[in-house]
Amino acid sequence: MIDNKLKIRGARHHNLKNIDVDIPKNQLVVISGLSGSGKSTLAFDTIYAEGQRRYVESLSSYARQFLEMMDKPDVDSIEGLSPAIAIQQKTTSKNPRSTVGTTTEIYDYMRLLFARIGIPHCTNCKRKISTQSVERICDSVLKDFLGQKILILSPLIQRKKGTYEKLFEQIKKDGYSRIRLNGEILSLDDGIPPLDRQKWHNIEIVVDRISTSKSERSRIFEAIQTAIKASKGDVMISSDKSEKIFSQNNACPHCGLTIGELEPRNFSFNSPFGLCKTCNGLGVKMEFDADLVIPDKSKSILDGAIVPWSGRFSAFRRQALRTVGQKFGFDLMTPIEKIKPKHLKIILNGTSDLIDFQYNSKSGDSSWKYTNAFEGVLVNLQRVFLETDSESKREWLKQFMRDTHCTTCNGKKLKPESLAVTINDLGIMDVCDLSITNCFDFFSNLKLTETEQHIGRDILKEIKERLEFLINVGLNYLTLNRLSSTLSGGESQRIRLATQIGSNLTGVLYVLDEPTIGLHQRDNARLIKTLNKLRNLGNTIIVVEHDEEVIRNSDWIIDLGPGAGVHGGNIVFEGTIKKILQSNTSVTGTYLKDDSLILLENKIRKPEGSLIIKDASENNLKNLDVEIPLGLFVSVTGVSGSGKSTLINDILLKSLENHFSKTHISSGAHKEISGIDNIDKVIAIDQSPIGRTPRSNPATYIGAFTPIRELYSNTALSKERGYAPGQFSFNVADGRCFACEGDGVKQIEMQFLSDVYVKCDECKGKRYNSETLSVLYKGKNVSDVLQMTVYEALNFFENVPSIKRKLQTVNDVGLGYIKLGQSSTTLSGGEAQRVKLASELSKRGTGKTLYILDEPTTGLHFADVQKLLDVLNRLVNLGNTVVVIEHNMDIIKNSDWLIDLGPEGGDEGGRIVTAGTPLDVSKSPGSYTGKYLKKLMKK
Repeated sequence: MIDNKLKIRGARHHNLKNIDVDIPKNQLVVISGLSGSGKSTLAFDTIYAEGQRRYVESLSSYARQFLEMMDKPDVDSIEGLSPAIAIQQKTTSKNPRSTVGTTTEIYDYMRLLFARIGIPHCTNCKRKISTQSVERICDSVLKDFLGQKILILSPLIQRKKGTYEKLFEQIKKDGYSRIRLNGEILSLDDGIPPLDRQKWHNIEIVVDRISTSKSERSRIFEAIQTAIKASKGDVMISSDKSEKIFSQNNACPHCGLTIGELEPRNFSFNSPFGLCKTCNGLGVKMEFDADLVIPDKSKSILDGAIVPWSGRFSAFRRQALRTVGQKFGFDLMTPIEKIKPKHLKIILNGTSDLIDFQYNSKSGDSSWKYTNAFEGVLVNLQRVFLETDSESKREWLKQFMRDTHCTTCNGKKLKPESLAVTINDLGIMDVCDLSITNCFDFFSNLKLTETEQHIGRDILKEIKERLEFLINVGLNYLTLNRLSSTLSGGESQRIRLATQIGSNLTGVLYVLDEPTIGLHQRDNARLIKTLNKLRNLGNTIIVVEHDEEVIRNSDWIIDLGPGAGVHGGNIVFEGTIKKILQSNTSVTGTYLKDDSLILLENKIRKPEGSLIIKDASENNLKNLDVEIPLGLFVSVTGVSGSGKSTLINDILLKSLENHFSKTHISSGAHKEISGIDNIDKVIAIDQSPIGRTPRSNPATYIGAFTPIRELYSNTALSKERGYAPGQFSFNVADGRCFACEGDGVKQIEMQFLSDVYVKCDECKGKRYNSETLSVLYKGKNVSDVLQMTVYEALNFFENVPSIKRKLQTVNDVGLGYIKLGQSSTTLSGGEAQRVKLASELSKRGTGKTLYILDEPTTGLHFADVQKLLDVLNRLVNLGNTVVVIEHNMDIIKNSDWLIDLGPEGGDEGGRIVTAGTPLDVSKSPGSYTGKYLKKLMKK
């Protein structure tokens, strides 16, 4: 009998200390431990990476060249490895066409359903569309094409790929001699040139060529009948002036509008058969906004009111405006707010009147005169945006543009004919705009005929199952039309989790990275139930997680530690929840036994003014007036989808950034924000990377590397040689290794195998040339310093205040284990966020700063949460205001003030349930946050 375990032997990847571990299969396994203890290294970089690598290696060398190979982990052996699927925190897609519906495949099933049982309506008269007789089609042709020479065609292939040799043979056998191929009439007797199978093709049989008149009605009738028979329902009439398809399937008897037979592609906003032609299926158009182009209406044109036209290359444009002003009666010194609306319209949108323009350069050596119409500021910017070859110029122009709803489809992405198809009086996009809960109710309560029920039975089963999975993972507030790019990491991860459950795979190893991110305590139970369902299908679930409820409901726990970084990478504990509660070696077990270790602080702070957001109405916010007290630690709470991020990130943060940075970012809908004078700046500390290249590292980000380089340049040897601080930068050619250009490694391309990175032969991975490395401070060169952990460097530079102060803040946020020169791309989101926090702490603040953090506890162990609380309280004690969006109860209970939104997510959210101290909120009967907070307030 084979031992049903995943056996890992000699894992040494990153900071793992040659560990051996046995993971039981078909169980829910949680890997816990301090941040940086090696959890993700074990789960993703070792187990998942090896599973993927083995799968890819099983493919042919031809297939492998198209796939991304993962690096082979540093491990002796892994036995019992199943096919692995990773569900990580990254957002699903940045593609503007990707939605919740397309990602979960629900929309694909909906397209099929609407194509099979949907009822089409005429876009003109709104009547139901039914089949059309040959008699009626013939009458329509005589009416629409009377007196014209027409081709009567039978459309067989419309915009499809293929070579179609057999089709051409069949057409010839059926007695036809001519076809129209991609708009060109060809004789079958002359042979058809081979078609490119990768290109779209249109193929029609030429049935007849005739001049339309009432005397030829019988001939036209017969040709239409023949065409319809060959194409099974459709006939195409083509003349020099127009082309039109008539169909026995779905044509309006009153208006003559023909839709043709409905297919799933008619409802695809990625297909030319379904998408809105105006917006190309995006639902929005990017257009220049007059308010962004002219943000300050009190300025005149000469003062630079038209921002994109206020640069040094705009003299010609200003002269053109001066000429236009002379003709229509306005001047460039008048503030925009005082210019007449009709004149402002000319400035923005132009005029068709011909005007004599004359341009003279300042030097007087060039002048010319010409007559033309004035195109207007907005029209000019749009033209330049479309015509320019400069990507940087296009990016610069985007700051003056705003996404606006497409007026043709009203933001619904599809062409009018597709939007007019309904089931139970709702179109496909109307259904997609419903919340997941309401969408599930719609499909559960459909009123269908017996025939429709039979056709849609299997499709409806698939749709309802997938919707139910989304509800079970706490995403009931989303809509199927929600763009994937707007989802948080936790939301996108749970969507992929729901999709995997829908696939009903068994024998798979799933590796998840903190699926509770962004999830309120209320919804944890539903997530755990979902994970158990996935396990019960016969899969192994490995979850990297810090949430207490998930840990307590797991089958097996692997706790890594005992510390972080070089102090981690060991197996501290492995076993059941019952055993970890009896363990004295596990820090996780200690917190699970006594969750009062994160104590409530007895602090009394008084607010120093407030910010008041008035009439906030973006997304699901219900015209809120929200007061945020300043000088306090404020937590914004509520279930997922209640409106927290919309209120703080979309409205408050963007508005304050516009105010302080003079930017023109489009902020969420609100009336105004008062009390801004009480703060002097706003800083958002998110989990985006601190750098996007391997050269970026914590030392450079927090500003510690500059004083380190200055220190080395002041040594006796450096002064003797004349070395400046740049000598010790791996970005400057003078001091870095010539062979690897300061990277320390060389990339060896392996074609269809993953690229291999090897230490540079010249510098042995030290990044600098020998001359630079010969400069020592306290016996260490600059490369040795970059290899030090923050904790080690803190002791090494204890007598250098400028360096010690910056390193101390990194240590204070619990990152003493990371190396100074560690590549920023290897830091987790939580680590990157704390590096940013440390950077802010190291600055000398004014005490009037507003800090905004979105779920700062992501990736943090219980022990790290305590350190985070200490750091945040330090910021507040200096007189600053800290606003966090958070679900972690330890953070919430230690806040000075709570703003609880809800009560539910989506349409049922967007209200203030309660606001006050944690004690006040714990007594609120309508607050889900208060319900869970009440249990902790006594601890």
